[in-house]
Amino acid sequence: MKFEQAVVLAAGEGERLRPFTTSKPKVMIKVANKPILQYVVEALVNNGIRRMIFVVGYKKEKIMDYFGDGSKFGVQIEYVVQEHLLGTGDALRHTEDKVDRQFLVLSGDNVIDTATIAKLLTVDENAMLIKRHEDVSRYGVVMLDGDYVTDIVEKPEENISNLINTGIYALERTIFDFIEDELPASLKKMIRAGYPVRAYETQGAWLDAVYPWDILRLNDIVLKGSVSKIQGKIERGVTISGNVSVGENTVIRANSYLKGPVIIGDNCEIGPNVCIFPSTSIGDDVRIEAFSELRNSVLMDMVNIGSFCTIHDSILDTGTQVKGGLVARSEESTIEIGSEHHRLKVGTMVGEYCELGNNIIATAGTIIGNRTSIRSMKELRGRIPDGSLVM
Repeated sequence: MKFEQAVVLAAGEGERLRPFTTSKPKVMIKVANKPILQYVVEALVNNGIRRMIFVVGYKKEKIMDYFGDGSKFGVQIEYVVQEHLLGTGDALRHTEDKVDRQFLVLSGDNVIDTATIAKLLTVDENAMLIKRHEDVSRYGVVMLDGDYVTDIVEKPEENISNLINTGIYALERTIFDFIEDELPASLKKMIRAGYPVRAYETQGAWLDAVYPWDILRLNDIVLKGSVSKIQGKIERGVTISGNVSVGENTVIRANSYLKGPVIIGDNCEIGPNVCIFPSTSIGDDVRIEAFSELRNSVLMDMVNIGSFCTIHDSILDTGTQVKGGLVARSEESTIEIGSEHHRLKVGTMVGEYCELGNNIIATAGTIIGNRTSIRSMKELRGRIPDGSLVM
């Protein structure tokens, strides 16, 4: 089978990733300075697939503005809108009059690489990509008879298998005869009708972000595979160790210390006397003032960090402004997401376009909503809603 077309499902929100998905879909969260969806596009291109259908919905303009017609990525992108987010099967249903006889289906919200999908390009039957995973409780678990799928059990309470459904498929148009609101239910219906679905296990990257702190985990994994590329200006007295990338028109000022893996975008000003430690991503148009320290953190575009700040295991979203002396502590903390409680080591999660005054202490696990303003000399903890004013 020769695949020339892929359907990429990119309509969902990612509610548990708030505040980072309040103004953008999950697929547009940046990991190592690229939207998650871009990793999917690049994996497809590297496997020779350049015709793509994006199914979009929630905050669709963010995707369409960034990717356009696909020409700057060397691809052709056609958009289909899923107005009501009823499920992955319903999303695929919207493409029925646009797909080839055979096509790939991928989720746009997982970081993948070229090797991830390579096996699917040679199949001549309906197929599903599976992967071994330690924690299967959040996924669909795949039951097999030999190499063929017999069942998909969603979010099992018992550990019945460690093979999960990646949401990546090679399909024929037959699928539309069995389409349900969710794709796994559609496949089960097709299997029961006697149409086999083969499972192929991938060893390639397949990284999923479900909670805000997962962004740090993905960022760390992706950066570990990065290479050094210095395009900006490095002043005297700067020490660079490990794989560090510095973008165009970025200046690293005197006596700063960068230990990779680290990536810094374009048009940034870093330092002087700034320390940036491993697994840190810094977007475009970022300013970090003297004597600040970052470790295992993600700064999105247009973030300003004042002097004498200490930021560990934290995420600051686009346009956030921090004056001097912020301490974003990182230690074991319990974070509540809906009815779930998670115990982990984490710093602070800060939404878009926040303003933080001088000498603020954010205790571990603090989540600050978008467009929040916090006056100086405050100690923060817990969850602060979007648009808050902390005086």
